[in-house]
Amino acid sequence: MVSAAEQMASNLSWKTFGKATDLRHRILFALGLLIVYRIGTYIPVPGIDTVALREFVDAASTGLGGMLNMFTGGAIGRMGVFALGIMPYISASIIVQLMVAMIPQLEQLKKEGEQGRKKINQYTRYGTVFLASFQAYALAVSLESGGLALDPGWFFRISCLVTLVGGTMFLMWLGEQITARGIGNGISLIIFTGIIAEIPSALAQFFSQGRSGALPPAVIIGVMLMVVAVIGFVVYMERSLRKIHIQYPRRQVGMRVYDGGSSHLPIKVNPSGVIPPIFASSLLLLPTTISTFSGSSTSPLMSTVLAYFGPGQPLYLFFFVAMIVFFAYFYTANVSFKTADVADNLKNQNGFVPGIRPGARTAEYLDFVVYRILVLGSAYLSAVCLLPEILRSQLAIPFYFGGTSVLIVVSVTMDTITQVQSHLLAHQYEGLIERSQLRGKRRGGKGKPKATR
Repeated sequence: MVSAAEQMASNLSWKTFGKATDLRHRILFALGLLIVYRIGTYIPVPGIDTVALREFVDAASTGLGGMLNMFTGGAIGRMGVFALGIMPYISASIIVQLMVAMIPQLEQLKKEGEQGRKKINQYTRYGTVFLASFQAYALAVSLESGGLALDPGWFFRISCLVTLVGGTMFLMWLGEQITARGIGNGISLIIFTGIIAEIPSALAQFFSQGRSGALPPAVIIGVMLMVVAVIGFVVYMERSLRKIHIQYPRRQVGMRVYDGGSSHLPIKVNPSGVIPPIFASSLLLLPTTISTFSGSSTSPLMSTVLAYFGPGQPLYLFFFVAMIVFFAYFYTANVSFKTADVADNLKNQNGFVPGIRPGARTAEYLDFVVYRILVLGSAYLSAVCLLPEILRSQLAIPFYFGGTSVLIVVSVTMDTITQVQSHLLAHQYEGLIERSQLRGKRRGGKGKPKATR
C-alpha cells in the first residue's frame, strides 16, 4: 500500500510550487543572499598589488590555488573581502562542539533549551572572531612576504585584518539568515555556491590542458567517466539506509482497544553528511593558505611542516583520513543522531525494538548499530575525498573534479531538494485541512432548518 505522504509527493508539480508563496519567498531570499556573497568575492582587499596577484594566481592555479579557491568561491585568488571564506566559523564550531562534549558545564548549558543554544552560538561567534583575526593577520604577513602588498607595513596589516574578519563575520550572518529565513543549510549553500561558480573556469582549464597536449585524450575521457561514476556512487551512498524495526504495543483509550503497529527507524549510512570532510579540510587549509602567499619567504618551520603535511604528502593524507573518520563518529554521536535521545523518544511513545528493553538497553543497541554502520560510512567518505588528492598530485588536473567537491555539491543538492519537497507537502496538507473545514461548514449549513416567517 502507498502511504498518503507518498501519494502527495507524487502529485507535486509546478502548479503546486506556484501556489506555495512562502516557499517562493524563501527561495528568492536565499538566492538574493547568495548573489550578495558572489558580489563580495569580487571586492578586493585594499592595498593589494593586483598585477602581481594575477600573475601569482595564474602560476598557482593548478596546484594549491585550486584547493583554496574551492572553499572560498575564488575569493582568495582575487583576494576579495571574503578571502577567508566561512572556514573560521566552521573551525570555531568544531572547537565549541568538542568543548561541549568534554566540559560538563557546557553540556549542561546545551540541555537548557533555546537559551542554552543561544549562549553556545555566542561562544562560537567569539571563537570565529579570534580564529579569523589570527588567520587574517597571518595572511597579511604572508602577502607582504610574497611581494603582493603595495605598501607593506602595519597600516596594510590592520586594514587587511579588519576587512577579512569583517567579511567572515558577514558571511557567517548570511549563512544564519539563509538557514532561518531561506531554504537549506546556509553554511553548506555558501560553500556549494563557491564550488559551482568556479566549475566553468576549471572545465576551461582542464580542456585547455587537453588541447595543448599536456593531458592525453584518454585521460580526459577517463576523468569525465570517473566524475559521472563518482556522482552516481555518492548519490547511492547518501540514499542508503539501515532500517531498524520498531514495534508499538496495543493501547486502550477509554473502552476502545487499538491494535499495535510497527514502523522502521531509518539510519543513514552517512548520518553526518558533508560535515566531516568540510571540518577536516578547514583545519588543514591554514598552513596551505599561509605558505601559498608567502612565496619564497616561507619560514624554515613552515617549510618543514609543508614538507611532511602539505597536500599530497603521505602524512597529510593520513591525517586527512583520520580527521574525516573522527568527525564522522563525533558529529553523528553528538549532533546528527543522538542514540540516547532517540531511545528516550521511543520509550515516551511506547515504541520498542523487538527483543530489546526500552531505555538504556535500546540506546546501547543503537550505539552498536550506528558504530558498525559508520565503519562503512567513514570509509566511503575517506575514499571519495582522497580521490582529488591523487588526481591533483599525479595528473595535475583541477581540484574540482571528483572527491570533496562532488560530495558537497551532491549532498547539498539532495538536502535542499528534500527541504523543498517538505515545504510543498506542508503546503498541500494546509490546503487539504482548509478544504475539509470548508466542506464541514457547508454540510453544517445544509443541515440547519430554514427560518419560517
